[in-house]
Amino acid sequence: MSVKKMLIDGEWVLSSSQETRDIINPADGSVIATVAEGTSEDAKKAIQAAKKAFYEGGWGETSAYDRASLLRSFADELEANVDEIAKLETLNTGKALIESEYDVYDSANILRYYAGIVTQPSGQTYTLNDPAVQGITVREPIGVCGLIVAWNFPISLAIWKIAPALAAGNTIVFKPSEITPLSAVKMFELMEKAGYPKGVINLVMGPGATVGNELAESHDVDKVAFTGGIVTGRKIMQAASGNVKGITLELGGKSPNIIFADADFDTAVDYGLYGMFYNQGEVCSAGSRILVEDTIYDKYLEALVEGAMKIKIGNGLDEGVKMGPVISKDHMNKVLNYIKIGKEEGATVACGGYRIMDSGYEKGFFIAPTIFTDTKPDMRIVQEEIFGPVVVLQKFHGEEEAVKLANDTTYGLAAGIFTSDNGKALRVIKKVRAGITWVNTYGPVYPEAPWGGYKQSGIGRELGTYGLDDFTEVKQININTNVGPTQWFHE
Repeated sequence: MSVKKMLIDGEWVLSSSQETRDIINPADGSVIATVAEGTSEDAKKAIQAAKKAFYEGGWGETSAYDRASLLRSFADELEANVDEIAKLETLNTGKALIESEYDVYDSANILRYYAGIVTQPSGQTYTLNDPAVQGITVREPIGVCGLIVAWNFPISLAIWKIAPALAAGNTIVFKPSEITPLSAVKMFELMEKAGYPKGVINLVMGPGATVGNELAESHDVDKVAFTGGIVTGRKIMQAASGNVKGITLELGGKSPNIIFADADFDTAVDYGLYGMFYNQGEVCSAGSRILVEDTIYDKYLEALVEGAMKIKIGNGLDEGVKMGPVISKDHMNKVLNYIKIGKEEGATVACGGYRIMDSGYEKGFFIAPTIFTDTKPDMRIVQEEIFGPVVVLQKFHGEEEAVKLANDTTYGLAAGIFTSDNGKALRVIKKVRAGITWVNTYGPVYPEAPWGGYKQSGIGRELGTYGLDDFTEVKQININTNVGPTQWFHE
């Protein structure tokens, strides 16, 4: 099995240490690829290549139209290779093939979105107290950007960062999760084919503790964007303080999905299942706390359990499968431990709560869709992000208690509300401390809309114009139209 290489300064290379890592298929535990295991030294080389391309290679002065053209070419390449990329994504993550295909098409749409807006008018003119001076602002690229993503949506999370970073005129060093790098390797091959110059795009694989830390610490990196866990996010903030670089952090959530008694019942049940068990529940914005009004609680629980037990589970490449394995053996054990903790805390398992070990599943990392009831707000399974197919139900009475429970965690990424009363929806949504909210739906992501959270769910926003702005610096320019000495020191 040949070793998949990294892209540094226009060359596909092995690790400077010659170390490699085997990549595992979570559906059966088999080795599906071997990749180069990068080091901090490799990251340093990539950073210097990106710095040279930005400051000496002319990329920082490339026109918006040329950058947009490259983004569109890259989008075309993604769509032309959707079958191969989606299969790689499913083999590497375990998710259903239909989800992987959607991720590729969605990524192409995001590239085209940024290709469209980067050529639109930007900046401002402003009136000053001095009529002889014309004031304007412009947005300029930041410079070298270190981009670090998690393993749950490898290609989508990559494009969320790569598209606006390159659209704005920055150079990049990209680090995928060390356990899901396969779609990234293919993606960078396609970026080369699309025409990105040497040094503008760099791919370094390897552990966060070495490669990721180097990107966060380096004084030659001007911006770092990260999606992942809160513990790592804190470390990146600390490391980035060395040169006070800009940071964007998306750090997960424990998001409430609020179901009022007047909601369309079937819709609320459907989105309760979708919002939680899509992508095996390995979703930062998953509706992992379903808050149900007391008068329909029992009926809703019964319907949710019935729906969860009908989900087709299996190898993501098999036809009709809608839920695959979790990402790794270690993560499976983490999720199973949370289920154990929930039981010990006194919560009741309404369905699931175990590893699936039936014939054909025994080598994979499959967990049955799990629903907890009889929960209390202070339970760990209610407060902590489990990041797997485990949802907790909470009972509430009236709007005030719904809001109180919804806000009762350290996270604030997303929230959903199901009700037929628009006034109620707006009242509640304004009081919920979350950056992404939905009414009578749950989960859709739109390229045009900003993505990010309140509280410990992160800093900054991705997607939309906000996502582009976060990869630029604002420069103030003042032009004196009445040239002459000030006479400040002489009358």
